Amino acid sequence: MTLFAATLLATIFLLLLGLALLWSSPAVERLLKALPRSQAASLILFGGSAVWFVYLITKLGPADFGDYRNYLVLIFGVVGVAAFFVTRDFLAVRGVAILMLLVARPMLDASLIYYPPPGSRVWLNAVVYLGIALAIYFGSLPYQARDFLLWLFARRSRARILGFLCAAYGIGLAVLAISYHNKY
Repeated sequence: MTLFAATLLATIFLLLLGLALLWSSPAVERLLKALPRSQAASLILFGGSAVWFVYLITKLGPADFGDYRNYLVLIFGVVGVAAFFVTRDFLAVRGVAILMLLVARPMLDASLIYYPPPGSRVWLNAVVYLGIALAIYFGSLPYQARDFLLWLFARRSRARILGFLCAAYGIGLAVLAISYHNKY
């Protein structure tokens, strides 16, 4: 992934999230509040992230437990499927957390492969590291995502402020992505 693509990906995510929260319609509120316990979202988000993780395990080399990759695929595959039966609650939140952690690596790698690195890459790295911290927090305490969403939508102004901040940061990243387009 190039630095331009990584910045553009973060831009698109932040703009979509920001605009959805700025709009803050009752439909968006219902959708976000239902997400943590949604079975369909669990299947898509957790299932997709589990498949991606197992795929990454199949690509391990000898230095990274590659000699045991078949056992690891079997273990993590069984754990991924068993999660749908054992820990159904908030599985979508865990899926989002896993996806964030899986997406973070190529995004950070994209900002580190250039020498000398552009100083403005720090803006991309900041949002990625914030995403990592949130993924670890909400992945380990997924019920907190529900509580956060209840708090966020208790007053429309909170959702709109967060939406504005996400959209503004996304616009800033878009400007950076345009500046990277020809160089990185």
